Amino acid sequence: MNKKRMWSAALLLLLVLSTVLAACGGNSGSGSTKDTLVFGRGGDSTSLDPSRVTEGETFKVTVNLYETLLNFGEQDTSVQPGLAKEWNTDDGLTYTFKLQEGVKFHDGTDFNADAVVKNFERWANGDAEKFPYYNSMFGGFKGDEGHVIESVTADGDHTVIIKLKRPQAPFLKNIAMSMFAIASPTAFEKGDDQFERNPVGTGPFKFVEWKANESITIEKFDEYWQKGLPKLEKIIFRSIPDNSARLNSLIAGEIDLADGINPADGEKIEGNADLQLIERPSMNVGYLGLTVTRPPFDKKEVRQAMNYAINKETIIESFFEGRANIAKNPMPPSISGYNDDIEPYEYNPEKAKELLAKAGYPDGFEMELWAMPVPRPYMPDGAKVAEVIQSNLADIGVKAKIVSYEWPTYLDKASKGEADAFMLGWTGDNGDADNFLYVLLDEDNIGSNNYTYFKNDAMHDLFIEAQTEVDEDKRIELYKKAQEIIHEEAPWVPIAHSTPLLAAAKDLTGFVPHPTGSDLLSNVEFK
Repeated sequence: MNKKRMWSAALLLLLVLSTVLAACGGNSGSGSTKDTLVFGRGGDSTSLDPSRVTEGETFKVTVNLYETLLNFGEQDTSVQPGLAKEWNTDDGLTYTFKLQEGVKFHDGTDFNADAVVKNFERWANGDAEKFPYYNSMFGGFKGDEGHVIESVTADGDHTVIIKLKRPQAPFLKNIAMSMFAIASPTAFEKGDDQFERNPVGTGPFKFVEWKANESITIEKFDEYWQKGLPKLEKIIFRSIPDNSARLNSLIAGEIDLADGINPADGEKIEGNADLQLIERPSMNVGYLGLTVTRPPFDKKEVRQAMNYAINKETIIESFFEGRANIAKNPMPPSISGYNDDIEPYEYNPEKAKELLAKAGYPDGFEMELWAMPVPRPYMPDGAKVAEVIQSNLADIGVKAKIVSYEWPTYLDKASKGEADAFMLGWTGDNGDADNFLYVLLDEDNIGSNNYTYFKNDAMHDLFIEAQTEVDEDKRIELYKKAQEIIHEEAPWVPIAHSTPLLAAAKDLTGFVPHPTGSDLLSNVEFK
């Protein structure tokens, strides 16, 4: 063989090898390599500052950018070490946290006790509009009578002391929640609005880019303090609002992991040798909220009529494919304190009509029914469920006009009490009854997480007593009494407790879905 032919053969062999190597290193159709995960989800984040929001699409990203003082267990809400390696309390009022050493923020500054103090001071000096979840979990802000935190101080570089005004039973679980992640003071001191688009934490990944309503990209933080993690180089969160389109992207290899899978598609995924179906442990509730400050929902009989009018069984059979249970309480049965003795509202249109007549609406009324614009774990297809509810209400003479908005606008307007009735839900953030009942339905949280604007003095007293009570049996009884009041007053129509589904490429490994919906992706890799 002459030299020219030898060079041609060598070049051809090189091209073939390059093609083979490229094929082995890429996710089919995704434009990414085997060290990049493309995560398809139903909606965009509303912020990348977790302390400013209450919605799960933000936490899906930020749990990988930031870390909290304490963590939850891999698939439960048991309290584990986080940025604090040790903690103790003698009286339930003073907590001492020993911090991890040698930890850096993504901007190169040191994580230390002063940074923790500055984060707590930032939250405590805010307001309900800026930090709604802080308000919900800690009873207000600095100077407020109900604010449970007396002081947060540094004792040297690696010890933080938090003093409470009164015992708070779920305190340790509260500070393990995603929204109380510790951020770089250097970053947030540049301004809250700038910071929520340029997040800086200590997590396994650091922020790269946010294309609104399209994608968020994060990449491996090389100086991450937990050696050997993360295993991926990059993660791209892609917003694909339609469930079917998201699944098609997964089947085509354009994404590697898909959240918000329609229950009806479960069998299809299980029958596909290239995919795997993943179930998230259930800790949620989907509901129809009734804004009690807006007539006619200011009348209890009307709210009770709504509960009798809606056929929950049909909704679950039609849209959840048996992967949900009918809800009768505002929290799931897996939460300690659930009141199983409560008799659910049955589907009874005639009873609903009687109650409407009693309330002064024998011919029904007109209303707006707000349908969620994005799939959520507790409600896989809000628009179609709204159509069933609309039909049910028509049967009792209620004309419901279905309306919707983009997700951030929907949440903002509903939180301001602008909806007659709105579809929403909640995935528990710490596994405690307080995180469902007090957060979503107490007067302290009107304008933050209590979108119905419901208030009841007797119930409020039960919640505050339950927060202070450290005897778990006594707490359970208090929460059971509160659920009796909620059932009678009916600010919600509880609909379903679902088992959320995800799907992934077959070669994806190390993904462990968390019941809170905030999935840490540092152990994820491809086989």
